[in-house]
Amino acid sequence: MADVYGRLTRKPGVCLSTLGPGATNLITGVANAHLDRAPLVAITGQAGLEKTHKEAHQYLNIVEAFREFTKWNSSVTRADFIPEIVSKAFEIARIRPGATHIELPEDIAAEQTDKVPLVKKPYSHIHMPEEDELRRSSMLIEAAEMPVILAGNGVIRDDASEELRKFVRDTGIPIATTFMGKGAFPADDEHYIGSMGIKDRDHIMCGFARADLVICIGFDHIEYSPRFWNPDGSKNIIHIHSDQHEVDEKYIPDLSLVGNIRVSLKRLIPFSKRREIPEYFSKIRKNMEKELLDLMEDASFPMKPQKIIYDIRQALEREDIVISDVGAHKLWIGRLYPAYEPNTVQMSNGLASMGFALPGAITAKLLRPEHKVVAVVGDGGFLMNVQELETAVRLRCDIVIVIFNDAKFGLIEWHEKKKFDASFGIDFLNPDFVKLAESFGAHGVRIEKAQDFRPQLQNALNAGGVWLMDVRVDYSENMKLTEKLSNSFCGEIR
Repeated sequence: MADVYGRLTRKPGVCLSTLGPGATNLITGVANAHLDRAPLVAITGQAGLEKTHKEAHQYLNIVEAFREFTKWNSSVTRADFIPEIVSKAFEIARIRPGATHIELPEDIAAEQTDKVPLVKKPYSHIHMPEEDELRRSSMLIEAAEMPVILAGNGVIRDDASEELRKFVRDTGIPIATTFMGKGAFPADDEHYIGSMGIKDRDHIMCGFARADLVICIGFDHIEYSPRFWNPDGSKNIIHIHSDQHEVDEKYIPDLSLVGNIRVSLKRLIPFSKRREIPEYFSKIRKNMEKELLDLMEDASFPMKPQKIIYDIRQALEREDIVISDVGAHKLWIGRLYPAYEPNTVQMSNGLASMGFALPGAITAKLLRPEHKVVAVVGDGGFLMNVQELETAVRLRCDIVIVIFNDAKFGLIEWHEKKKFDASFGIDFLNPDFVKLAESFGAHGVRIEKAQDFRPQLQNALNAGGVWLMDVRVDYSENMKLTEKLSNSFCGEIR
C-alpha cells in the first residue's frame, strides 16, 4: 500500500512493522517498491540496544538485512537524532525515488527529547541540458531514417507525459513504452506501436530491429533489459532521463540529456523537425491491435486471457485504474491492455512480487475515489494476500477483484514448458472463491459463460462495495503465443 501511495502521489509512502518477524515480513514489499522506483519510508521496531551484541529473543540485524534493497537506512541510537534521520530518510526516498528504512530500538523509543522536527526550506534545482546538447540531439534524430522512442516509468515519475505527447506529435516519431511506462502515451494515438516487456521476440521487436536510433525517455534498465531490443549493441541511443544511465554493454548512449525530463523535452521540441510515421511501424501497431480485437467476440469457456482483458477495458473509462498482480495475466495485460493516461496501470515489475494487486487496489481507491479500480490477479497471487479482503471491506472500498483461475501457477508452467516442454510442481487446489469472498463480507460472483463476464463486471463496478469475480481462464493461449512469436514473422510485416 505504501508502494502504490508513493507511485500515485510521488510522495513517500510510509509502512511500519514490529521487530523480528514483523520486520522480515516487510522485506518483500520494501524491495518491491525499491526496484520499481517508488518513494517509500519503512520504519521497523527493534529490541533494546542492550541485546544487539548477543543472541536474544527476536533480535536480528535488520539494518544489515534491509541495506541491500534500500537507498539508505539507519538505526536510531539516540532520540535526539530522530529529526535528522527522519528528514534524511524522506529526502532520499523522494529525490531519487526508492525505499529507505529507519530502525527504532524499543529503549530509544522510550527516551524523551526536546529536539523538534527540522524545518525544510523550499528549494528547486533542475538541471537543464545545454543548447549544444540539444542541437546535437536534434542532429542525431534528423540523421536517423528509422528512429523510435522507448518511454519508461521515469516519464510518469517526472510528470512529463504531456511533454512526451507533444514531442511525439511534433516529431512524428513512433513510440513504444515499457510495461511500467504504460499510459505515459495514449494507446489510441497513431504513433503508439505497443508496450514491450516479454522475453519472446514480440511484434514490436521487428520495429526495434529496423530502428537506427532509439530515443530512451525515462527508461530504466530494470524495466526491460536492453539485451532484448539491442542484442548486438549496435543501436544509436539518446538517453533522456532525470538520472545517469546504468553501465551496460548493450546500452551505450551517443548522447545523454540528464535532468528533469519535462524540461529536457520542452527544450528539445523547438530543435526538432516533423516527419511522417514509417508505414512499417503503422503495420506493427495494427498487428498488436489485432491480437486483442480478434477475440473480442470470443464465446469460448474457459475464457481466453485476451477476451477477459478486452472486456475489462470496455467496462472502464480512460482514467479508471487497473492494478495487475504477478502471473501469466500480467504479461497479457502488459502487452495488450490499452492504457491512455499515466498511473492508470500499476504492476509489480522490478521484483515481480505476487500479492501486490489487492493492497495496491485498496490504496488506489482511497487516493482516487472518483475512479473505478479493478485488481487483476491470478489465483496463486490472490491467495498470497487474501487476508486484505478484510481490509478492503472494513475501509468500505469500491473495488472489483478479477481472478484468472487456472488452479496452477500459470506463469511458472509457461516458463517450464518453454524451456523443458514439461511442467512440474505448479498445480494446486483452490477454495470456493465465492464463499470465501462472502465470508469476508464481500460479494462473490462465479462466471460460467464468457457472455456473462462483462455485464457482471459492469454491475459490480456500478453497485459499489468489494466484489470478487472468479473467472476460469484458458492459458493454452500462453504456449500458442510462444509458438507464434518463435517463428520469424518480421518479414511478414510489409
